[in-house]
Amino acid sequence: MKKSRRHLVMTAMMSLLILFAAACGNGGASNSSGSEGSGESTGSKSAEGKKVKIGITQVVNHASLDEAYKGFVQALKDSGYVEGENLVLDYQNAQGDQTNAATIAQKFATGGVDLILGIGTSVSQAAAKETKDIPVLFTAVTDPAGAGLVQSMESPGGNVTGTTDLHPEAISKLMEFIKNSIKNMTTVGIIANEGEQNTVVNVQKAEESLTKLGLSVVKAPVTNSSEVKQAAESLIGKVQAIYVPSDNTVVSALNSVIGVGNDNKIPVFVAEKDSVKNGGVASFGFEYFDLGYTTGKMAVEILKDGKKPSEVPARIPESLDLALNLKAAEAQGFEVTDAMKQQVKPENLFQ
Repeated sequence: MKKSRRHLVMTAMMSLLILFAAACGNGGASNSSGSEGSGESTGSKSAEGKKVKIGITQVVNHASLDEAYKGFVQALKDSGYVEGENLVLDYQNAQGDQTNAATIAQKFATGGVDLILGIGTSVSQAAAKETKDIPVLFTAVTDPAGAGLVQSMESPGGNVTGTTDLHPEAISKLMEFIKNSIKNMTTVGIIANEGEQNTVVNVQKAEESLTKLGLSVVKAPVTNSSEVKQAAESLIGKVQAIYVPSDNTVVSALNSVIGVGNDNKIPVFVAEKDSVKNGGVASFGFEYFDLGYTTGKMAVEILKDGKKPSEVPARIPESLDLALNLKAAEAQGFEVTDAMKQQVKPENLFQ
């Protein structure tokens, strides 16, 4: 009986030892499998392309810049980069504040992003200042070389390239349109915040074009969006037309200018097609969605094809079309002729 009991105890102990060894063996296999599985996953990601993180910094909210953002994201999606799957987008808006722009740029420079997109001049400059290693793209920048972002459009140099929103002929064509479309035209008012680099170039080109056409200019300067309405009102009785350049400060308060134009029968001409949709009379422009889309394709060249920003030339808008807002023209006392309508593609005629 004792022998039998001793035998049972020994058998039980051996069983426990076997079970313990098996458990340890399985645990080792599990850890090994987990490690190998992780390695396989990493290998798979390397083959298919790792999850990409892009930091996006926008200078301020307004229709054109918002469209550029949408176009950029769509180009990435069309190339296989889908947010929530293999793409992480960190979107930040500086709200027109340069301190915010610098803080956002610093965050991206140290935050493990694979690429930075700046929508607007000042935020693009802030991003370029903070890193020389991370690729930086810009869009909706009027004068990339003048802003110090690229050495030239053809040969950007460094880690920065992108797209400009200034077509070489856009401003001169619009100034000619104003001159030829308004009777007894003598003076154009320009509302602008010349603290913005993009605005300085835009206004300079407008002044040059107007001078060549024999027209005078009255400037109404602003430093922030709260001053825009008063600036527009200061032009009443002095000008026969108002021009709003691609100025982030003024465009963000475009409704104030439109209101003054409507109330005083002063036609308001704008630099962007989106601003025509929002109440400006006319513009020679393009879709900012398309500009953003082009920038997105440039991002793909860098992220997927392995190009350096210095190898990707900066680009201008691919099209330039007249846009007209018939409702705005009527409200602001501007006569739209059949000849004008014939110049406008159906999708660019708003009413």
